[in-house]
Amino acid sequence: MDSQRELTEELRLYQSTLLQDGLKELLEEKKFIDCSLKAGDRSLPCHRLILSACSPYFREYFLSEQNEEKKKEVVLDNVDPNVLDMIVKYLYSASIDLNDSNVQDIFALASRFQIPSVFTVCVSYLQKRLAVGNCLAILRLGVLLDCPRLAFSARDFVSDHFVQICKEEDFMQLAPHELVSVISPDSLNVEKEELVFEAVMRWVRADKENRVKSLGEIFDCIRFRLMPEKYFKDHVEKDDIIKSNSDLQKKVKIIKDAFAGKLPDSSKSTEKSTKGEVNGDVGDEDLLPGYLNDLPRHGMFVKDLILLVNDTAAVAYDPLENECYLAALAEQIPRNHSSIVTKQNQVYIVGGLYVEEENKDQPFQSYFFQV
Repeated sequence: MDSQRELTEELRLYQSTLLQDGLKELLEEKKFIDCSLKAGDRSLPCHRLILSACSPYFREYFLSEQNEEKKKEVVLDNVDPNVLDMIVKYLYSASIDLNDSNVQDIFALASRFQIPSVFTVCVSYLQKRLAVGNCLAILRLGVLLDCPRLAFSARDFVSDHFVQICKEEDFMQLAPHELVSVISPDSLNVEKEELVFEAVMRWVRADKENRVKSLGEIFDCIRFRLMPEKYFKDHVEKDDIIKSNSDLQKKVKIIKDAFAGKLPDSSKSTEKSTKGEVNGDVGDEDLLPGYLNDLPRHGMFVKDLILLVNDTAAVAYDPLENECYLAALAEQIPRNHSSIVTKQNQVYIVGGLYVEEENKDQPFQSYFFQV
């Protein structure tokens, strides 16, 4: 059965390669050309069949009752001819040179003309390039181009690296609704809710005049009951922006009552918001305002563990619970000449020597391992 599957896959790959090479040759030799795409001062020769097969947009266009002359030369407004040329060549060759400077333009054009193959290649490229300095821009791009796969990947990255990202200039430029989407998830990787509050207030103060009016909605996304009561009194109650806002003062009063063990009657509460609401207790049908949410964030499930490493595995030991967890497996962790370092809960084993018997020329190898 496996041999039959391998043969089928081999034939499929051979036929795909043959077809791709043939199409590329037809384009280069300009044979059977029956249309062109005009962008700016350039006209790119194409085949209707190829465009229609690769794009629902062009399929609909060529099957429409449009004038035949217009089908021969398709005029595309507001299109960079160089970007269009790269996309057309990809349709014929399955090869495209993506880089940080052109991927956004190619992505946007592929989205506009409904070319899923190029669209997918751009998404994969951007997912691999996610970093602290660009993830918010990529999140915005994913939302703008209605690409859930990219938007979710970027949002997950933002949640995982929130502590670093909230210090970036891009964070200070977020629109109110974008900030809400960033700080709302349970998956936010913060050990203390105080970090979320402080990030929000830095964002407000970056453009105080315009952003204060949005603070009410954003306030609902902060989980104040996860803060120490003393921190709430010293930093939230005494904040000058919060003290000057009567609506926020009402919410502060409700939070203080919650710290004292008195939750509002959620079925009658006028403090409900259409966003940021959360169950007061598991199983309750009524909802409490989001600022009374006391569900811990992802990063709050943190334990102090002792990591034990030998030449076969890494085991994490919890001294409080007297339990062990398998952290990682590796058969080549050296027992000597190695160092273990940690940064931001990432453990690295660096250096050390091990023998690779199959390598006769250089049997001794250095080692790098991340748990």
